[in-house]
Amino acid sequence: NTTSAPADTEATEATEATEVTEPPVVYVPHVLDLNLSDPEAWGTIAELNAYVAAQTPSMTNEYTGLFEGKNLILITAEAFCAEVIRPDLTPTLYRMATKGIHFTDFYQPSGAGTTGGEYQIIFGMLPTEGGMSFKCTEDDYNYMTMGSQLDRLGYWGKAYHNGNYTFYDRHLTHNNLGYSEGFMAYGNGMEEFLTNQYPTSDLEMFINTIPDYIDKQPFNAYYMTISGHSNYYRFCHAQVEQHLHRTEHLEEYSERIQCYLAAQLELEDTMTYLLEQLEAAGILNDTVICLTGDHFPYGLDDDSPMGTLPYLNELYGYEISNALDQDHNALILWSGCLEEMDPIVIDSPTSTLDILPTLSNLFGTEYDSRLFPGRDVLSDTAALVFNMGYDWKTDYGTYYAGTGRFVPADPEQILPEGYVDAVCAIVRNKIRYCEGVLYTDYFRYLFEPEA
Repeated sequence: NTTSAPADTEATEATEATEVTEPPVVYVPHVLDLNLSDPEAWGTIAELNAYVAAQTPSMTNEYTGLFEGKNLILITAEAFCAEVIRPDLTPTLYRMATKGIHFTDFYQPSGAGTTGGEYQIIFGMLPTEGGMSFKCTEDDYNYMTMGSQLDRLGYWGKAYHNGNYTFYDRHLTHNNLGYSEGFMAYGNGMEEFLTNQYPTSDLEMFINTIPDYIDKQPFNAYYMTISGHSNYYRFCHAQVEQHLHRTEHLEEYSERIQCYLAAQLELEDTMTYLLEQLEAAGILNDTVICLTGDHFPYGLDDDSPMGTLPYLNELYGYEISNALDQDHNALILWSGCLEEMDPIVIDSPTSTLDILPTLSNLFGTEYDSRLFPGRDVLSDTAALVFNMGYDWKTDYGTYYAGTGRFVPADPEQILPEGYVDAVCAIVRNKIRYCEGVLYTDYFRYLFEPEA
């Protein structure tokens, strides 16, 4: 006689027999179907096509699409720097910097003032035409900005500034960034919301513009702030006057630094208010905030040249001797959903050129990584920070173009043969690429649909 198996044993065996193994995740290159072998292309366009075709694309990764469908608030903060972030003085900024994606070695290359810093953040390119670079884009086909990328996905979008509407020709350039609702600043609507003072209030700007989009998800807002602008003195700066009582106890600093930090407290209060409003609307976990400075606070030393920056030295806590030291900054990339995750720490060198490809990957947009001189910092693409002076920094060390000196990060580490010369060539080509993209309106050639 045969003995039947117990019913629970039969069920277990059946389950094991039908259990499906999860297929391995397959990562693919971030590329688009581009006509890079166009036989009719010539001159600079042909050179750009050849350059892009020769680049190794980055791959999708475990973070691809992490922010898909979420709202985005992108902020260029006037004269913001890493030293503003302190748990005692700026707890909201500290929370966002340490509980979001935490960047420990970030740079905002300077050289073209505020408009150059904005250019790097929005376009992911170095401003090869200096302060005129952004102006040169007013009629371009700005296909790869976050404004344009998210607009194609049906996002509500608008750009804001609490400074003059026409300053730096923003009334021409910022209406061409892909935001569906255009651009508003002081002179075409923002003046209705702001107290007439210098500089105007970031907090007032946010209080009066958040209602534009808080109920229009998914939304995509861009802000250029102004409250942190110089000059950092008593009695001539509205935000210093308002907040100086909160920094006067910092006896380790001179009054000039206390005034600078007081001006930046308007940004701290603005971020506190913003998070409160997002939480009240129930969308804190569904909104991404990306914030960095337009440039280091050069107004502290009245635009003095390298070597004569006593107040910046005081703020940083060390003697500044080169552009990379001067341009170190902080990048905040935060969402409420990140606070529920294990920390994501980026220790490799990163810069503003990396913001656009990183956001593109996180939002899961369709883009071609070969078109960006920066990198998705969450990919396995090698880190590279560089500036218009041809200085650069990688995980292997730092190169100072003015002296031709390379300082290794680890003196005992053996460099790949020809490494310094190879990276110098890569940097030259990337800068030339940035120049060519701006000169030719290259993305119009690649992406504008035929009439």
